[in-house]
Amino acid sequence: WVSPIFKSPMADLGYDVSDFESINNLFGNMEDFKELMKAVREKGLRILMDFVPNHTSNEHDWFKRSVRNETPYKDYYIWKNGRSQPDGSVLPPNNWLSLFGGSGWTFVPERGQYYYHQFSVKQPDLDFRNPKVREEMYDVLKYWLDLGVDGFRMDAVKHLMEDSSFNDETYINPLGNRMSYLNMYHNLTTDWHETYDLIYEWRQFLDNYASNSTDTHTRIMLTEAYSSPYYLMLYYGNGTNTGAHSPFNFFLLQLSHESNATVYENLILEWIDNMPDDSWPNWVIGNHDNHRVATRLGEDMVDAMAMLSMLLPGTSVTYQGEELGQPDTLIRRDQIKDPNNNGMGVLDVRDPQRGPFLWNDSENAGFTSRKKPWEPIHPSYWK
Repeated sequence: WVSPIFKSPMADLGYDVSDFESINNLFGNMEDFKELMKAVREKGLRILMDFVPNHTSNEHDWFKRSVRNETPYKDYYIWKNGRSQPDGSVLPPNNWLSLFGGSGWTFVPERGQYYYHQFSVKQPDLDFRNPKVREEMYDVLKYWLDLGVDGFRMDAVKHLMEDSSFNDETYINPLGNRMSYLNMYHNLTTDWHETYDLIYEWRQFLDNYASNSTDTHTRIMLTEAYSSPYYLMLYYGNGTNTGAHSPFNFFLLQLSHESNATVYENLILEWIDNMPDDSWPNWVIGNHDNHRVATRLGEDMVDAMAMLSMLLPGTSVTYQGEELGQPDTLIRRDQIKDPNNNGMGVLDVRDPQRGPFLWNDSENAGFTSRKKPWEPIHPSYWK
């Protein structure tokens, strides 16, 4: 699975896409990507792309045209008028917040309205109630499938749809910090029931594509959401419709130095016991948003966690570097590349776990031939 390599201004390190059908020249070009796919095929492997459907970059041509109220793009995003106050001031349409801090609404004077963004102000949310947006995203999926991609990891899917009433969300503690994402029930902006219909549609699209291709192998669909077991299991399907082949299982990311065997067992059974019949589990012990196993649990737990994820029934998902026991990279404040913190008011940058892969014991760990890599190399590379 390749993290986003689409054209992007990198306001969220590639998760702010300005063109879904172009390669970011920071990584190369389309010919380089085709060369990668050819090499992957020769090794008997498959390749998955990161599909980022919830939002685009504010530098995407769709958004620029939407700001100008051009047809058909004017309704591609979620635009709302502000709330006029008796004193003549105008407030955002409601109290919805951004995961990256502050209001989830940003005013655009040119259009005279607010647009909604669950993430950065530079990542306006698409409106999937608009059938034209759905068609655009089908076209994006088909574009990469036609190039030979074998499936997708669907990013941030629990944020895809929101309540159409746009009512205020409820505070957990009305007397607490009203600008804290953690002090709010997000039942109107996450895990919305229409989200699953969209997931089921995309699964059907992938299945139809495979069945109509000369190469009929499965085009796999993985979904990313941090939710409760009830909501996560809906991504598998609802009995009538088939959903993701496997929603990512992040339960083991809750483990810490203090977790005993009972905690491990409970987290494993929480997935197995809630999973629908005939479904396929998976086990994630690290990813690009969480500290590495060696740092989070200790270097002595690296092999144990790798074995655990391999021996449990289902698929083992390995984030690059975890198989080496690579620790978090040491990052000074002036070396931080991630412009956002870890969201939800957590003052914890994500750079340490995104450090360069330690390929070998040569200069820059064999990661790059350039004098300076994009982030510091962990000093343990020599061993």
